[in-house]
Amino acid sequence: MKRVVCVFALGLLAAACAAPQTAPTINAIPPAPPKGEPSDLTGMAPSALRVAFGAPAFVRKDGAAQMWRYDGVSCKAFFFLYRDGDDFAVRHVETIPRGEKEAADPDCLKSLRVSPPPVS
Repeated sequence: MKRVVCVFALGLLAAACAAPQTAPTINAIPPAPPKGEPSDLTGMAPSALRVAFGAPAFVRKDGAAQMWRYDGVSCKAFFFLYRDGDDFAVRHVETIPRGEKEAADPDCLKSLRVSPPPVS
């Protein structure tokens, strides 16, 4: 029985060595998004974010940072919140697809809103 197992193991080892090796595909890192933040969203508290956009599709919490994702029909928005005293506040916003002049596309953000932005 031991001889059968050894022969089988050697056969597997030989087959693995004979298999063609393919190089892993390396994807280029995309360029950084344009600088700039939507002025009406920067500094927004989580409660105000929920009022404006509803419940996020996904939330990731990493210590003093959170990422909230909102999914639309034609775009996704990512809100990055960081500690602001005892609570969190929006510090960065990105969308997929990106905006032309900043990382967040205004049309995407508008389509995801469940309530209109406050009038200044």
